Amino acid sequence: MRFLRGHGGAACAALLAAQTVVGITLDVNDPNSIKQAASTAAFKMVEYYPGNKTGGIPGLLGDPYYWWEAGGMFGALIDYWVYTGDSSYNKIVSEALLWQVGPDKNYNPPNQSKSMGNDDQCFWAVAAMRAAEVNFQNPPPDQPQWLALAQAVFNSQTLRWDNTTCGGGLRWQVYSLEQGYTYKNAISNGCYFNLAARLAAYTGNTTYSDWATRAYEWSANIGLISSKYEIFDGSDLNKNCSDFNQVQWTYNSGVYMHGAATMYNFTNDDVWKQRANSLWTQASSVFFDNQVMYEVACEPRSNCNTDQLSFKGYFARWMAGSIKVAPFLEPLMKPYMQASAKAAAAQCTGGADGITCGTHWNTGSWDGTNGVGQQISALENFQSLLIDSIAPPLSNKTGGTSVGDPSAGTGGDRNPFVPSRPITTADRAGAGILTFLVLAMLLGGACWVII
Repeated sequence: MRFLRGHGGAACAALLAAQTVVGITLDVNDPNSIKQAASTAAFKMVEYYPGNKTGGIPGLLGDPYYWWEAGGMFGALIDYWVYTGDSSYNKIVSEALLWQVGPDKNYNPPNQSKSMGNDDQCFWAVAAMRAAEVNFQNPPPDQPQWLALAQAVFNSQTLRWDNTTCGGGLRWQVYSLEQGYTYKNAISNGCYFNLAARLAAYTGNTTYSDWATRAYEWSANIGLISSKYEIFDGSDLNKNCSDFNQVQWTYNSGVYMHGAATMYNFTNDDVWKQRANSLWTQASSVFFDNQVMYEVACEPRSNCNTDQLSFKGYFARWMAGSIKVAPFLEPLMKPYMQASAKAAAAQCTGGADGITCGTHWNTGSWDGTNGVGQQISALENFQSLLIDSIAPPLSNKTGGTSVGDPSAGTGGDRNPFVPSRPITTADRAGAGILTFLVLAMLLGGACWVII
């Protein structure tokens, strides 16, 4: 099998063959121990992936997993390569990220249209964004590039920004026949905010940071982010977002926190520092039991669904990402990261192979559950402990090599970087087109009427 190549996959294959070691032994202060734990968790995770086997479709996990979670898994494998240096899985990652781009090269393949959400699309986009930030091997020249794919999703979603209800925001689902089309939720808007912030940091283009600010402030003004920095799940636009589903999920807090930390790094504005710090303070009071991470909305009753089982992994990913761009957070987060990783390792003793990870990390032993979500969550918690050993996210000024396309992915719709009327002589005076657009946006000008 292709995923056995490389020192990490080979080590795990030898481990299973010998059957001399059961479970994961993790020393949170030993980089080699952390890398071995990550290698074992990644190996087991990829065992669930049928896309690199005969007859499999690259990028799809198959039932019971929705399309978006595969994007989350490949994002975790990009991080795995960055943290450990093990390239065993790079080929299947590249293959999947390029196979699923769709005809408009914006991660909206037609065969996923029945359940396409803005959050689903964005999870693949942030995987591509991460690939750009770490100089993951660039695609062949005749294929879409990582930065261009992230820009394509940003463009597509900017066109969907809906000012007609709730004063703005993205709907959960993309198409009107989908259940959830009338719901404006945290993960769709938070992921858009996160993507815009990272595009600003990579390109230096303040149009992205302006949209990031708009997305965050809309979320706060509408009440999706509470005055206590709770991140609520969402609200129905048929009620003009007048009340909220107040369920809180780890990944909602994580995606906003990482976006705010990125904006602080990009702007050096203490407003963003305060937001990132407050988001962490609130998250740390909700999502941890004796500093061990848990999904408060479903784990106590053991009723987490397939999607929710992976949320802790993205939260860990974005905790580490926040530390890298806002180092003041490290002493606050590190004890929680270490305690969570230790507890997760104690859960990875299940199955016939003795390395299957479970859900309830605070139980001290395998709980009998298994799946992609459990492996993503364990893997991201292990490898995030290595955050101090890797470089900060690259930009196009600090060695990033990914090629962008600011007009990518609009699929025939109007590009948000292009005004909806001809540029006049007065428009051109004193600035280029992008500067005009940013000013027009800030003044509420007609150039930024969103379809």
